[in-house]
Amino acid sequence: MQTINKEKNYISAVVYIHNNENTAVNFLKTVDDCLNEHFEQYELIIVDDASTDESVSKLKAIVSEIKTMALTIVHMGYYHGLESSMRAGVDLAIGDFVYEFDNVAANFEKSLIFDVYEKSLKGFDFVSASNRKTSASSKTFYKVFNRFGDYKYQLKSETFRIISRRGINRAKSMNAAIPYRKATYARCGLKSETIYYTAEKNNVRDADEIGMRRELAFDSIILFTNFGYKVSMILTCIMMLFTIAVGIYTGYIFFMGQPVQGWTSTMLFLGVGFLGIFIVFTILIKYASLLLKLLFKKQEYVIEGIEKVTNSRR
Repeated sequence: MQTINKEKNYISAVVYIHNNENTAVNFLKTVDDCLNEHFEQYELIIVDDASTDESVSKLKAIVSEIKTMALTIVHMGYYHGLESSMRAGVDLAIGDFVYEFDNVAANFEKSLIFDVYEKSLKGFDFVSASNRKTSASSKTFYKVFNRFGDYKYQLKSETFRIISRRGINRAKSMNAAIPYRKATYARCGLKSETIYYTAEKNNVRDADEIGMRRELAFDSIILFTNFGYKVSMILTCIMMLFTIAVGIYTGYIFFMGQPVQGWTSTMLFLGVGFLGIFIVFTILIKYASLLLKLLFKKQEYVIEGIEKVTNSRR
C-alpha cells in the first residue's frame, strides 16, 4: 500500500456560518476530508455569527465523523456580519497557513482546496479561488471599486482563499481594525494569485447577510477608493458651470437694459446648488463616520464563548 506523504505545515481553516443549517454539515465534512488527506496537522474554527437556526447543533451532532481533534466553535455575542466575525476566527487561528471560507455553499471541486495551497507554496501570500460566474451586482461593485481604487491587484468575487502567516501579520500591522479584508490584503504589498473555476452561482444568503453585504459594499467604496472625491469634483464642476452660466445670463440682461426676470430659473439654480452642497456634505460625513469608527472603535467584536469540541469516541 502506497503511503501518502502529507504536508508538514500546520493549517487553520476558518469557516463562517450564519443560519446555514442546510449546507454547513456537508461543507464541513468536505473541508475536513480534504485537509485530513493532505496535511498531518490542522484545525477547524467555526465562527457562529449568532445563528438562530439549527446550524450549530447539527454541526455538533457530526463531531464523531470529523477527523481532526482540533475543532473550535466561536460563538459571537450578537450578529456582527462577515468581516468582524471572520476577523475573530482568524485572530484565534495558529496555522502557518489560514483558509478563509466566507460561506458554506460549496460549488467547487474538493481538490480546489488543496490546489490553492500548492499555489501559495510558489511564493504567493494570498491565493483565492474565484468562480467565473458571478452576479450582476458583484460585477458592478468590483468594476466601480477597481475603477476608482489604486491597487496593484484587481479585486474580484472570491469563493475562498488561503493566506500565509506572513500575509496575516502584514495585514494586522497595517490596521488596528480591518473593515474590509480583501482591500487590506490587496494593498499590503505581498504577492497575490487567483485560481479560476466555472460553476453555477450559489448565493444562498438570508436577509441579514444581504443587508450587511450591501452596507459593506458602500462603506468599502467610500473608504478604500477615491470615488467620493471624484463625485465631489464632478459636483463642484457642475456648480461652477451653473455659476458661470448664471453670471453670463445676468450680464447679458444688464447690458441689454432689460429687467432681471426669471424667479423660477433662479430658484431652480438655488435648489440644484443646495442639492449639490448637501450631497458633498453627505459624502464628507460618511468619510468622517468611517474614520472615527476605525480610529476610536476599541472593541472590534464581542465573543460570547469559545467551545473546544472533541470526539468522545476517540
